Amino acid sequence: MTTAPATIRLTQYAHGGGCACKIPPGELEAVVAGLTHTGPAHPAAELVVGLDDGDDAAVVRIGPAVGGQGMGIVLTTDFFTPVVDDAYTFGRIAAANALSDVYAMGGTPVVAVNLLGWPRDVLPAELAAEVLRGGLEAAQEAGCHVGGGHSIDDPEPKYGMAVTGVLDLERVIRNDAAVAGTPLSLTKPLGVGVLNNRMKATGEVSDEAVASMTALNRDASLAALAAGVRAGTDVTGFGLLGHLYKMARASGVTAVVDAAAVPYLAGARQALAAGFVSGGTRRNLDWVRPHADLSAVDEDEALLLADAQTSGGLLLAGEVPGAPVIGEFVPRGEHVLVVR
Repeated sequence: MTTAPATIRLTQYAHGGGCACKIPPGELEAVVAGLTHTGPAHPAAELVVGLDDGDDAAVVRIGPAVGGQGMGIVLTTDFFTPVVDDAYTFGRIAAANALSDVYAMGGTPVVAVNLLGWPRDVLPAELAAEVLRGGLEAAQEAGCHVGGGHSIDDPEPKYGMAVTGVLDLERVIRNDAAVAGTPLSLTKPLGVGVLNNRMKATGEVSDEAVASMTALNRDASLAALAAGVRAGTDVTGFGLLGHLYKMARASGVTAVVDAAAVPYLAGARQALAAGFVSGGTRRNLDWVRPHADLSAVDEDEALLLADAQTSGGLLLAGEVPGAPVIGEFVPRGEHVLVVR
């Protein structure tokens, strides 16, 4: 007999949750190491941003430049296991997270296709429909079409989108363009990782975490473009420290974080103190530790800074109205990251 949908907790059908289920950054870089700096002998279009520095999305030039760099297409994909129990909310979060990579590059999402894995003999089809409805509504909020997609029978529920957008190549935001002397801003508070881990274990939902994860990064992206920001990334499964490490490393600078200035969602510190720390968060910290000076903070603070986020905010080289400045980029020193 099938369980009534109202009693089903989606997070109990997956080994991980949200972006915390990503392959650890160190392992992933080893896997793709031989795939960078390669391309077809006769490319159909110029690849402007590719795999080399692990940026948020790929960018190709479309057509010749006329009076400038021209227009580009930005392409990305993202999917993961449930981070919340409600199917509709899971769909909204996963779609917002996938759309975020386009916003992180300074682009505008145009069309998306669904990616759905569903244990069809375990979970009712009605719940899958709710996941897709949540994704559709998030995309519609972004002004982005949803033009179909692909589904498979999967032992675990998974959902996300492949998203295509457009951007002005003169205003593209990249993770390798940070310049020393530039402030560092963060557009969403941290803490969804530990709060989601608590929710999976106890069923206690953080409304603040859900609101943060379902909020599009559209306005933050537009504000960054208006402020002339040209370097940035979004904060997802590798945590603030992991994504900032990639950004500073690719840019040849050192990132300095003022730990006291970093904003957190209500209840995040309590969830950490209660032990709701994902394995992904611990792996994030282990990955950056050899390249970072963390001597000014204790282990708990470092774990919060490495907390694996799902649909997190934008991390930008520049000041953006409404976003706190949490540090700065300085000339490359002994460490790629410094937390003070």
